[in-house]
Amino acid sequence: MDIKRINTIRELKESGYRPRSIKEELRENLIKKLQAQEETFSGIVGYEETVIPDVERALLSKHNILFLGLRGQAKTRMARQMTALLDEWIPVVAGSDINDDPLAPLSRYSKELIAEKGDDAPIEWIHRSQRYGEKLATPDVTVADLIGDVDPIKAANLRLSFADERVIHYGIIPKSNRGIFVINELPDLQARIQVALFNILEEGDVQIRGFKLRLPLDILFVFTANPEDYTNRGSIVTPLKDRIQSQILTHYPKSLEDALAITEQEADLGDRQKESVAVSDLVKRLIEQVAFEARASEFVDKKSGVSARLTISAFENAVSAAERRALVNREDNTQVWISDLVGIIPSITGKIELVYEGEQEGPYQVAMNLLNKAIRTQFAQYFPNPETLKKRAPRKGAAPEPVENPYKAITGWFDKGNHLNLLFGLNDRDKINALYAVDGLHALVKKTFGHANEKEAALLMEFVLHGLASYSLISKKILDTSVEFKDLMGSMFTMPTAADEEDEEEDFN
Repeated sequence: MDIKRINTIRELKESGYRPRSIKEELRENLIKKLQAQEETFSGIVGYEETVIPDVERALLSKHNILFLGLRGQAKTRMARQMTALLDEWIPVVAGSDINDDPLAPLSRYSKELIAEKGDDAPIEWIHRSQRYGEKLATPDVTVADLIGDVDPIKAANLRLSFADERVIHYGIIPKSNRGIFVINELPDLQARIQVALFNILEEGDVQIRGFKLRLPLDILFVFTANPEDYTNRGSIVTPLKDRIQSQILTHYPKSLEDALAITEQEADLGDRQKESVAVSDLVKRLIEQVAFEARASEFVDKKSGVSARLTISAFENAVSAAERRALVNREDNTQVWISDLVGIIPSITGKIELVYEGEQEGPYQVAMNLLNKAIRTQFAQYFPNPETLKKRAPRKGAAPEPVENPYKAITGWFDKGNHLNLLFGLNDRDKINALYAVDGLHALVKKTFGHANEKEAALLMEFVLHGLASYSLISKKILDTSVEFKDLMGSMFTMPTAADEEDEEEDFN
């Protein structure tokens, strides 16, 4: 049946339509999806065994929901996706401000229209996308914004008394009747405004000024909150929290694979970038590891969290850094090198909140330390861990067993006084040639990754240098235009030049 051809209440009754609440509608549609083993929330990675089952249980129980979690944990996205569980189209009384059900009207307007026209009263159809309302809780939000108030202009135009119910201008919550309404960052809502929600959640009606008004609104409420807000900016008043039946805890990706899938899905790259810039799995893992290191860092405020947006922004910045270098060098294509990851520092410094010790260290230095820790952690996944290359503990009465050091040729090359200065803007061919100049570097990579092509091998060669520096086997210094690798002992005893002393004096002043 083409529902768009149903235009009156009579036709609606003849079609067999029956009213049902939004929570019943969500429950029934969810049951159908679960029975058909269909995906209920698409594009939500890492919540398959935790958050999504909790949400499904809450909807089956017809509960209002509070998503409690740190920034960047897909709380709002989960709420928005609930519209997919709504019926595609529902009928409303034509002209109704609050989406009145034609067979169970609430507003005075709809009741009078039906009393006047009976079964010939006109109806309209609204799509499920129109049944979603969202409000960010800010200190300036008022009861009038959410629930409604007297409209003096309407009273003057219609020549009605302020005591007449028809002069009410409904707020966003009544206008979301028969839909899903989301309040983001609930603790930021002033306590007196939170109190105004009590009746709506418990009794299902609204109170507007002195009107004897009872509107049993039909709404699924979804709230989001950050635990940090309970102490820093505000709190959820206890009676309101008591009226929210299900509180669901969200979390960050628990595995690197989940984090990789999220970034891959969310990163906004242009077609040109995808065609001209190759990004290896190694680089992707390094970027994700930065977020894991940040969440464990003593310099980063754990109460604020580290959003998944950090790695998404960092990935986009890394690709753009490589793209910019290729454009300057007039190269048709390139890859993201390890040295390009210096370009993700602005994405890190803008996405982390530092504790006092971190502020003392400085945002830039904290970001560089996180990047170096990520390199150190991932290095042991690709190459022999330098920490284990010490002599094995001897058995009783036996001599220590020597362990072969696969990095001996590389560190030996630097020990001879050689150094490598890789400019950030170096073209691919010159960078590859520079890396091949280091003794033992290519041999190590080919021995460990024999299947790698020339560019992949070169990237791994660069990764080895950064990895050895992170384990303090060689020295690494980040300059304005390049990264410089030297032997560790030589760099420790190198006396500062006159220019360096001048720079230090300027910094001091």
